Amino acid sequence: MSRQSFVYGALILLAASFINRIIGFIYQMILIRLIKPEGIGLFNMVFPVYVLVLVLATMGIPVAIAKLVAEEMAKNNIRGANRIFKICLSILIVSSTSFTILLVLASPLLLKYVFPNPKVYYLFLCLVPAVIVVSICSAFRGYFQGLQQMAPTAITQTLEQLVRVIAGLTIAYLLLPRGVEYAAIGVSLGVVIGEFTGCLTMIYLYFSRRQRVPKGTNWMPEPFINSCSRIFSLGIPITLSRFVSTLLMSADAILIPRRLQEAGFSLNEATSIYGQLAGIAETLLFTPTMITIALATALVPAISDALALQNRHLVLTRTSKALRITIGAGLPCVVAFILLPRELCGVLFGYADAGIILGSLAFGGPFLYFQQTTTGILQGMGEAVKPFKNLVIASVFKILGLYYLTAVPSLGILGSALALNVGYLVMALLNYLDLRMLIGYRINLSHDIIKPGLAAIGMAVSVWQIKLLLLPYSALLTLVIALTTGCLVYLILLFLLGGIHRKDFRHIKDLISQRF
Repeated sequence: MSRQSFVYGALILLAASFINRIIGFIYQMILIRLIKPEGIGLFNMVFPVYVLVLVLATMGIPVAIAKLVAEEMAKNNIRGANRIFKICLSILIVSSTSFTILLVLASPLLLKYVFPNPKVYYLFLCLVPAVIVVSICSAFRGYFQGLQQMAPTAITQTLEQLVRVIAGLTIAYLLLPRGVEYAAIGVSLGVVIGEFTGCLTMIYLYFSRRQRVPKGTNWMPEPFINSCSRIFSLGIPITLSRFVSTLLMSADAILIPRRLQEAGFSLNEATSIYGQLAGIAETLLFTPTMITIALATALVPAISDALALQNRHLVLTRTSKALRITIGAGLPCVVAFILLPRELCGVLFGYADAGIILGSLAFGGPFLYFQQTTTGILQGMGEAVKPFKNLVIASVFKILGLYYLTAVPSLGILGSALALNVGYLVMALLNYLDLRMLIGYRINLSHDIIKPGLAAIGMAVSVWQIKLLLLPYSALLTLVIALTTGCLVYLILLFLLGGIHRKDFRHIKDLISQRF
């Protein structure tokens, strides 16, 4: 594989993520006005539980497929790569079907003991069929990612998003006269229909693009038990990590509304405030994750490939490049979230009051983005246990913070934001320490922190001055001009300070021209 292949794969996923984020933003803007923060809050109460079951059903196998297929292809063993995929697909079909049946049977107990609002019952049941569909689709995505072909993942993700938006908004609009809880069902059905469309597309792409085994190739397959051992030795730690992560996301959805009620809010008020956090503030905060998730996805096979070739220098180079991109792309977004929170939430979603939540969360943004990319690097190195351990430690701080700070009447949802930021900080720091120990990675203070930081300060000054000048006239005009000017100032300063070079642009240009 070319040393540039992981960058190209990340660019493919980034392009898809950018398109999906635009579609998702438009969807969220319309949806928040259609079903209000209460409807968003209802959906976000059940969605983490659905994701939790999905994590258990997939058992980390999609990441194992990507890593093991990459290892086999590095050895030019196409038969071995295809065999790994087929074993994993069979396991996923059995496990996802079993968990789906179990989930349906357990739904009355979840309603009684878990969900903080009884209106979510039918919304949750409508979401359940997606477990099987997503599990099967994830196997095919892992296969193509192992081949370092990111286009199938990008194509299906974009198609899923389009179908989800169209179906979700249409059904929500038709059901709205029956009540907000019924309109929220449309969101669930949109997810299922979108995932089903993406899965069918991915199956088609597999049969048209899969790697063919040359005729006359002699090959001795490894024992089935050995294959399963390789799969689960990687999949189980990833499952534990993601299980804890989604369990904590589920805990957020259950704990925050309950603790807000302890702070003196009614059930509907707590649901609405939680909807502003999950549906507006976090939607904006997670915007830069389209870069970090693309990097993390592309890094798993890229790092595995480099390790299989015993090229530790390449591992360190790819790590440094990915984290440099992460820091450089995250900082200007954080500046915007801190200085223009009310304008962003008001203009985009119609709820300017959510800006105080976004402004508070923004301080944890750099650590959130850093932890996502470093988790992908550690998983690609086969060290999935380490981010799991780090997540558990960080989660202890977060849960304690959510429990005690959210119930303080003078803090409320801001206490939740503070607790979330502490969790991001602890996780990022622990991941960084692991990378230092494993491969000797160290942040280049001048190149990775000081230069982007100075450029971000310059951006902040320009954004603040434009805000003071234009805000009395128009929030929309302020937002457009401040963000455009601020980003240009950031890029120019970064270029003048040496944070980016002409060769970086030539590298991307050459990479694209080689592929097309």
